[in-house]
Amino acid sequence: MKYTKFLLILFLTASCASHKAVRHRAYHQTDMQPAVTQEVLQPAEGAEDEVNNGEEAVLSARPLVSQVYRYAEGTWQADKQQALDLLCQSSLFETTQLGLYVYDLTDQQPLYAINAAHRMRPASCQKVVTAVTALDCLGGDYQFRTEFRIRGQVKAGVLEGDLIVSGGMDPLVSASELLTAANTIKQNKGISSIRGNVIYDLSMREDKEFGMGWCWDDEDGPLSALLVDGKDGFDKAWRQALTKAGIKTSANAFVKWDKKKQAATKGNLTGSTVYSIGHSIDDVLEPMMKNSNNIYAECMFYQTAATSGKKWAGRKEAAQKTEELLLKIGIDPSPYRIADGSGLSLYNYVSAEMLVALLGYAWQTPAIKDHLLPSLPVAGFDGTLQKRMTDTAAQGNVFAKTGTVTGVSSLAGYLTAGNGHTLAFAIINQGVPASSLGRAFQDSVCQELCK
Repeated sequence: MKYTKFLLILFLTASCASHKAVRHRAYHQTDMQPAVTQEVLQPAEGAEDEVNNGEEAVLSARPLVSQVYRYAEGTWQADKQQALDLLCQSSLFETTQLGLYVYDLTDQQPLYAINAAHRMRPASCQKVVTAVTALDCLGGDYQFRTEFRIRGQVKAGVLEGDLIVSGGMDPLVSASELLTAANTIKQNKGISSIRGNVIYDLSMREDKEFGMGWCWDDEDGPLSALLVDGKDGFDKAWRQALTKAGIKTSANAFVKWDKKKQAATKGNLTGSTVYSIGHSIDDVLEPMMKNSNNIYAECMFYQTAATSGKKWAGRKEAAQKTEELLLKIGIDPSPYRIADGSGLSLYNYVSAEMLVALLGYAWQTPAIKDHLLPSLPVAGFDGTLQKRMTDTAAQGNVFAKTGTVTGVSSLAGYLTAGNGHTLAFAIINQGVPASSLGRAFQDSVCQELCK
């Protein structure tokens, strides 16, 4: 048994010294996309034969060590690689999977990687993908909008036509804002009753109520182009607002303009805008990232889909925007799957490498960084990291998105390292029996890098 361990140590030392690596994927290196050099560790000759020397065989997972270039002994980088190697010897990884990638944005060099290219479920770190894609696609000045339009003539206070409410999938629309809208429409247009219909234009997004791959018992949803306080229930709130404002309607005047209605009438909803409710992308981004709000993330996801110009745009259109971004920064999107915007879906598949590539691109793009960075939870201070890494070197130095679904725990973002460098990192723990085990490992990695 001792001889077997000696052979393994001898092999690892020789492998790291030779710097000979077998690339199992090809990468296009750009200034925006960090590349990983994966070392495929081959067992030393004869090491596969168990040498027991009369001792009982001990079963354990192959030791996990960094799969990127080993820095020279005595450097800060080498010390951190060795420290993380020790953390990765945990028995946790005998029965669970780890995807880990740390990239030095200051030096533009990989620092540490284990299974960085492995496809894994990201949990709510999917929101990093959604946020970077949206900021790149929509811009930091983008506004979520709910529009109110009328068609027809107003005669003696009566709208001889329809009032159209065009949904923009804005989760921040509130009941008080709807009352303001109703009051303003009455005052500015002199409308006290509506003889036509109140039409809800839902064509901004596909008519599916739940995300692809969501579990039947998920508490989020249903999704809609018209939301109030981040939930379904717009119809009730708008009816109440009209009543309070003194605008009369018939009980059966309220019509949902969904995909079936449009197909049946072959018509389009036109009219002049009389009022709109708007919220900035930052207003939605902060609770989406700080508090990991799933509905807010889905609303962001569908904003990117709508830029396709297609009515009833859906998941495919949103996923295409992410795929286009990945291609732009030199990442092949084909191994990955974008199923939703929040990370609730069982069908999302990303990699630690892909997350870090997006984070690296965002860091180098001020128009994205200036909005993304303030939205991320800060270790020991706020959001989903408020109670994590407190009273350690990582407190206040880690800005990252957390992720938790059954069996998966993840963390991805930025940190200020102990040597003053800025690092982008992603950690995915998959197959963990308890999320706390993944979180403890992630915290240990961050604390070590921040020392």
